[in-house]
Amino acid sequence: MLRILLALTLTLGIAQGALAQDTTGTDEPAAAPRAQTGGATTLEDILARQRGEKVDNTYRAQNTGQGNAEGLLGQLGTRGVASDSDVYRAIRYGSADVTVSTKGPAAGVLIQDGGMWWWTFRTGPLREYGTYVLGGMLVVLLLFFLIRGRIRIDGEKTGRTVTRFSGYERFGHWLFAGSFLILGLTGLLTLYGRDFLIPLFGKEGFATIAQGSKWLHNNIAWAFMLGLVIVTVNWIAYNLPDRTDLKWLAAGGGLFTKGSHPPARKFNAGQKIIFWLCILLGVSISLSGLSLLFPFELPMFAKTFSIANATGLPQLLGLDLPTQMSPQEEMQYAQVWHVMVAYAFIAIILAHIYLGSVGMEGAFDAMGTGEVEEQWAREHHSLWLEEVKAQQASDGAASPAE
Repeated sequence: MLRILLALTLTLGIAQGALAQDTTGTDEPAAAPRAQTGGATTLEDILARQRGEKVDNTYRAQNTGQGNAEGLLGQLGTRGVASDSDVYRAIRYGSADVTVSTKGPAAGVLIQDGGMWWWTFRTGPLREYGTYVLGGMLVVLLLFFLIRGRIRIDGEKTGRTVTRFSGYERFGHWLFAGSFLILGLTGLLTLYGRDFLIPLFGKEGFATIAQGSKWLHNNIAWAFMLGLVIVTVNWIAYNLPDRTDLKWLAAGGGLFTKGSHPPARKFNAGQKIIFWLCILLGVSISLSGLSLLFPFELPMFAKTFSIANATGLPQLLGLDLPTQMSPQEEMQYAQVWHVMVAYAFIAIILAHIYLGSVGMEGAFDAMGTGEVEEQWAREHHSLWLEEVKAQQASDGAASPAE
């Protein structure tokens, strides 16, 4: 009897497997498309999201229950004819009729759908490649120092000095430079602080540091913008390009060859490049900073993207820049741009600090005391020194007549 039962069980198992095989053959109807399943997320969507691929959420954004009132009749409740999923989607994609007690400009945005891409980009590629930029600049400067060494004054020092910058010029420079250093430090603490400071100071300690950094960053920004204006007004006339810049660039500024001193006026071509980069980056980072401080009053990117789309260039690159943004989205784009510009700005300033301090003998005196060794001026700014000497001679000749 037992043998009969075992044989029967085995026979049924084989028959069931064959039946299952037949039902999964080529004659099985294809899976219903998403439109026929009420917009449900498919397995492919889930797998693509796990692989980090971009998933089209249009089927959700367009499926917020607005056209399904007849099918939901008889299910009236506190939400009317909308289901939980419908309400969530309508709020997420901005089609819900939301009424809130506060009247702030962004109060009606209950779910900001772009927050995750911003956080992922900010803590991922943005920070990763930004670190490469700063680290790469430090490596280049170290190699340059090891190969070239400190750029010394080649000729014999005269013991005489020439006034390079007035007190007001140095005030503008140090206001601009000092505020930038504070802004750069507090910005980097905000960007990297959670990873490195929480293990050292704990969460409460880091919260205090982060709050103080944010306060300094927001308020020192005004000094930075004032310094930017002063520096621009003081030196823009001296930083217009001329023919001597081509000779300076052709000789590499004498930075790579000992004893090579191409002629230059008050600012050489390298300094002019640094100047214009500081102005352009300074204006850009100031505008994005103002947009972050006043996101409701100074939105920038929706208007900028609208102008860019009108040119047709984004479409050629396969991009469709958004032109309608919530204040939160404006802040996300502004913050990303702010950090990108900051990385480039810091890298440039690192090179400027190197050449103005340990990289070149006598360079720091120009901004330290305002007076430079005459031989240093002759080697690095010979045309400017000739102008100074001619002016001194002219003033000396005019003095007796006065």
